[in-house]
Order: sequence, then structure tokens, then C-alpha cells
Amino acid sequence: MRHAGAVEPTLRDVSLQIAPGEVVGLLGESGAGKTTLALALLRLLPAGSHAEGSIRWRGRELLGLPEREMNTLRGAEIAHVFQEPALALNPVRRAGRQVAEVLRAHRTMGRRDLRSETARRLEEVGLKEARFLEAYPHELSGGQRQRVAVAQALAGGPSLLVADEPTSALDPILQAEVLGLLADRARDRGLALLFITHQPALLSGWADRTLRLAAGRIEEPVPAAFVS
Repeated sequence: MRHAGAVEPTLRDVSLQIAPGEVVGLLGESGAGKTTLALALLRLLPAGSHAEGSIRWRGRELLGLPEREMNTLRGAEIAHVFQEPALALNPVRRAGRQVAEVLRAHRTMGRRDLRSETARRLEEVGLKEARFLEAYPHELSGGQRQRVAVAQALAGGPSLLVADEPTSALDPILQAEVLGLLADRARDRGLALLFITHQPALLSGWADRTLRLAAGRIEEPVPAAFVS
């Protein structure tokens, strides 16, 4: 991946594979290119940047895919949980409506079924009370907003979930809860999960495999000193 005008590419010779139901941790310090990689996978790189090589998902080459087809694929097959839920949540729309919009985009159902399914999606991320359907983002805690963002990402039934530092703004207890939630959903559904973080200890006990992104390249396996 290159940024226009840059002497060196942000990422070089990056290659990774994720199997269904596998939780892969991607470690890297600030500036290593973790978010660039996450955005490239969904073809969401900012203007002036571009990717070279190949991004294949289930036999389809994504780099040359028309934007209309990419829009169909995003959410339905590949979903993204952002570091800051404010990027995913509209501050003036209720949480339930925002999850329902994703369901409506990928499934056909009546109004009553849509509300019931929305409530179920919130319940499975730990937001079981009916009040969460009607709550606005500012009425929720940081951990609750991130859970709504996770419910949104899972609502389309994706096969790959890219979680880009989704716990960085949370306290250690909530960090473990959110990662555990994502890992459990991945294994329950056969969902491939790429969990991006700068905290090695966070992946302990959850990741099936851990990679390190350093100087724009992926190292595997991670050096023992880095994960201790």
C-alpha cells in the first residue's frame, strides 16, 4: 500500500491468511500500519492512497472489484469494528435503529420481526435490557457503545470481522470482556476474526495465532520477548 508522494510504501509484502473460526491477533506499535492494513482489506483507504498486489476473499479478487460490488460485500461478508465507536454510530439515532439498518440492508423482514431480531442482536452482545433499543449513543457508557458497534458489525452475518483496536478506550476489565465476546462469536459462527491491537497481553488466551506488524512488514511467529 502506498500513499501519494511517499518515498516508501506504508506496508510492504504483507501476506496473511485467516481460516473460518480462527482468531488471529495482529500486534504493532503506533505507526506500524495496522489501521492502513485494516482499511485496505475493505478498500477504504483515504484518497491519495492505493494498494498493489492481491486481496482475495473466497476466491474473489477485491482490488479490481467495482465499488458497487464492494458495497454489497462490506457488512455482508467482511465487516469492520472501529477503534472509536463514534466512527460507526450516528449520535442522533437510537442504538436499536442503527443495528436495524444493517439488518434491513442485508435481509428482508417485516417490522415486528426486525425489531425482535434487533433486540436479539443487542442481547447477544450483552445489552439485554429493552432500554438499549431506544437509547442514544450519548446515553451509553463507552463499553456499551462499543458493544452496539459490535452488534452492528455482526448483524450482516459476515464471514470475516476486522476489529481495529476496538478496546483501546476501555478499562482492562471491559477490554477482556469485548475481546472475549468477539472471540466467542467467531468460534460459535465459524467467523474469521482479525483482532488488531498494540497490547500483547490482551491476546493471551484468546488468539489462535499472533502476528506482528513492524516497519510495514508482518512477522510470524511473534518473537517471544514481544508477547511476554
